[in-house]
Amino acid sequence: MEPIIEVKGLKKYFQTQRGLLHAVDDVTLSIERGKTLGVVGESGCGKSTLGRTIIHLLESTSGQILLEGRDITHVKDKELRAVRERMQIIFQDPYSSLDPRKSVDATIREPLIVSKRYKKSEIDDVTRELMDFVGIDERLRNSYPHELDGGRRQRVGIARALALNPDFVVCDEPVSALDVSIQAQVLNLLKKLQQQKGLTYMFVTHDMSVVRHISDDICVMYLGQMVEKCPSKELFKNPLHPYTKALLSAIPSVDIHHPMKREILRGEITSPVDPKPGCRFASRCRFVTEACRQPQKQVEASPGHFVTCCRLNEIV
Repeated sequence: MEPIIEVKGLKKYFQTQRGLLHAVDDVTLSIERGKTLGVVGESGCGKSTLGRTIIHLLESTSGQILLEGRDITHVKDKELRAVRERMQIIFQDPYSSLDPRKSVDATIREPLIVSKRYKKSEIDDVTRELMDFVGIDERLRNSYPHELDGGRRQRVGIARALALNPDFVVCDEPVSALDVSIQAQVLNLLKKLQQQKGLTYMFVTHDMSVVRHISDDICVMYLGQMVEKCPSKELFKNPLHPYTKALLSAIPSVDIHHPMKREILRGEITSPVDPKPGCRFASRCRFVTEACRQPQKQVEASPGHFVTCCRLNEIV
């Protein structure tokens, strides 16, 4: 299938008092229509920044962003508005991302009004359909965010994101602020909506169990760089990068007869401010050599399995 989203050499740097912070650094990937790309890594690795840069909530420093083959890297004004209708985001914290002064009804209908796609007589019906679609009861129509639990608040955020029938949705840790039982409900809702509407997701999370459940492909990031990308089943069956192996070893296991062997990471974390060339995981990797201090290239270890590691053939 043709990819709906492609990024090539994407970079996003922030100016700080200490220098340039390389939040996203030379990331290249693609996402097929109707699929879910999970983006995982520890806090501060650039997961959320990558998603927000793709949908133009943040302006990229360099690189290319393609939407169905069309370069949208530098679109402005009316073009940007049209692009944003096709790319939406579900935020991590449903309480802080919703306007506390607006009711459920007002929050969901706002993008319908702003888009000017619908007549006033149609907006009520579309709002009601969206509420029903994401499982919000009609009696909550005039409720405010503080009157709802976390799960219902996140459903309001999902309805708002889907109001204009986008093609691509960035899910920025949408269940991390929810109770475990509510997490399952929201994840199942997202999968159901994807099947019914043919949505394409970028699912940002630090929870490996969640990403395994919902993703078709997984991208592993470390300090702004993509270190591994492959189909979800392949990643859990045959992780290749030392950092990926360490991440997977941290997943709790209930099998007392076959406990997971823990990969303990030692050493200092490399600063993302003006980093030196080379692998940023080198300071914590037990396989490090002098070659790791040089610029690294992404290689295709097997069909669809990409890894950024110069010692791949030696450590597998």
